Amino acid sequence: MKTNTTEHQFTNQLINEKSPYLLQHAHNPVNWYAWNKEAFKKAKEENKPIFLSIGYSTCHWCHVMAHESFEDQEVANILNEHYISIKVDREERPDVDHIYMMACQAMTGQGGWPLTIIMTPDKQPFYAGTYFPKEGKWGRPGLIDILNGLAKKWKEDRDEILNIGEDVIDHITPSFNQFQKGAPNVEVLHEAYHQFANQFDSEFGGFGKAPKFPTPHNLIFLLRYWKKTKEHEALQMVEKTLESMYRGGIYDHIGFGFARYSTDKQWLVPHFEKMLYDNALLAYTYLEAYQATKKQEYSEIAEQIFTYVIAKMTDENGGFYSAEDADSEGVEGKFYVWSPNEIKEILGEEDGHLFCTVFDITDEGNFEGKSIPNLIYQSIDHIAKEMGISVTSLKSKLDSLREKVYLAREKRIHPHNDDKILTSWNGLMIAAFAKGAKVLNNPKYSQIAKKSYDFIFHNLRREADGRLFARYREGEVAHLGYIDDYAFLIWGLIELYEATYDPTYLKDALDFHYQMKKLFFDHENGGYYFYGDDAEQLFARPKEIYDGAIPSGNSVAALNLLKLARITGGSQLEADAEKQIRAFVGTVNEIPRAYSYFLTAIQFVVGPTKEIVIAGEKGSKDTEEMLNSIGSLFLSEAVLLFHPEQEGKDKELIESISPFIVEQRAIDNKITTYICENFACNRPIVGIDEALQVLKEQKMK
Repeated sequence: MKTNTTEHQFTNQLINEKSPYLLQHAHNPVNWYAWNKEAFKKAKEENKPIFLSIGYSTCHWCHVMAHESFEDQEVANILNEHYISIKVDREERPDVDHIYMMACQAMTGQGGWPLTIIMTPDKQPFYAGTYFPKEGKWGRPGLIDILNGLAKKWKEDRDEILNIGEDVIDHITPSFNQFQKGAPNVEVLHEAYHQFANQFDSEFGGFGKAPKFPTPHNLIFLLRYWKKTKEHEALQMVEKTLESMYRGGIYDHIGFGFARYSTDKQWLVPHFEKMLYDNALLAYTYLEAYQATKKQEYSEIAEQIFTYVIAKMTDENGGFYSAEDADSEGVEGKFYVWSPNEIKEILGEEDGHLFCTVFDITDEGNFEGKSIPNLIYQSIDHIAKEMGISVTSLKSKLDSLREKVYLAREKRIHPHNDDKILTSWNGLMIAAFAKGAKVLNNPKYSQIAKKSYDFIFHNLRREADGRLFARYREGEVAHLGYIDDYAFLIWGLIELYEATYDPTYLKDALDFHYQMKKLFFDHENGGYYFYGDDAEQLFARPKEIYDGAIPSGNSVAALNLLKLARITGGSQLEADAEKQIRAFVGTVNEIPRAYSYFLTAIQFVVGPTKEIVIAGEKGSKDTEEMLNSIGSLFLSEAVLLFHPEQEGKDKELIESISPFIVEQRAIDNKITTYICENFACNRPIVGIDEALQVLKEQKMK
């Protein structure tokens, strides 16, 4: 629904966009354009440089710069007179964001959002930075001085500016695809482990100093490393980090879900925005920690994350929203912080005192005079002992009180919810919910994952040829899908198959893989480009391998390919997987910890890996018991297949996808398990108990 323009003094072209971020700037006095042909044509016709501003709707410093400068008439006058101004939502156009962020990092040594680029009408950047105040302060130059200075330079010495732009392009373009090839080996895994160990914070968990990001794929790697090597320190790093993040203020103890990162080393003060991708990857990681350790608290935290996502981040048609803002009423964190009096007004004196004691809500506060609820220095066990009640009773009591506080918080003015639906991030959440369905034997979660995938399949896929799109909002689909859209969705489909054993999801995963290969694959050097050969061609066509806040599309594609190759027994998929790994291994060897999800693909390559086939009657008691039991095991090195005895489309489809299972049948009409390891198959195991015992024994080999 479009904003009523009669209520605003200014309205620019962004009013016609669907991006929540762009719409936030639709009533600035700046004559903003979206990234489109019209804007660049106008810049060339009027011979003006382009002021490019990239951000996203839940970005705190983007809001600050907007209020200080883009809502300011003086700044707007300069921009409107001397520049063509373009706004980009980085979550909708990660291709544009990626290449200009690289330019900023090359020119300034740092990056972040808001990203500020000043460039020629031919899209060549000659000035870059992040947040700039209106007037110079904190050692940062003021935006007004920058704009006036560069406008003067553009008129008086344009050749120098054009030379700078050409030099920047010449300098950074080769770096987009300078990857070293190599052969995978186990030594890089050991080196990565030692790098993580050297960076590990033994007091509060996590790696390095503040600010601290969750980066769940680091923990996903370490869990697999622990299983492969029996290196207990790897598991300790995972557990300490997961427990510390949960106890900290980065976790919303009232409404659940994780914020984007912590500004301090103890995970107390978050940057309060909540991102879909963080919560998807964290739920996935807590579930794997539960599989590995069987500690109930990890499964409970994963379920709480799901509770949050269902309540706040799920569209009625099944798609998942992108993010919740850090700010409400123009103040960062206001929605989330408390005083003791506020709590006692809700819970009464006695219960309020208990709640404040447990969650560190004090008169002096821990964040700008108020308190972020946390459990960093509190022990539920100790408080229960002091009260003379069981831990279970205290937890039950606290949950009842928490619900009351949550309902009271719901009456506050909420942070903005970015309700655009991104294929890539939905793929991650589909993987998480499917994982939850399998690990926790909860069909509700598989239904949620299915509904999200159905939404994407019917709304973000071009019917004529199956081409994925990147974003959906208010009925509008936009932007051809990127490598992340394909890779993350395929990951979700593989997980969805293992949650439901419906082979349709494997078929779709393979279909998307072949389309991804056609559109993105570099047949000469290996690896996948960030955007397809049918998309807008920018000044560079990069590949991304760095596993930053989220894993790279190339890293996820590598592990997907290996799993699909083992699922199908396909020699071409195996060759594609080998080429994908070899394309980047030399680069990964240089700083292994920067490529933690790619390392999970290397772990899979160096093995040992397994193909586990369960053959039995679909829907029977024994089959359900076996599939539910195997779902709770931490079998990160395995692919799982179910071969139904009943004739029908599922049997035909899985046999066409995985021809090697045709002869792997139920023996004597009893559930039968086939375990193949390192390209050799063991004897079939009839019955449930022995099969589970064998898998549990192998788990720690």
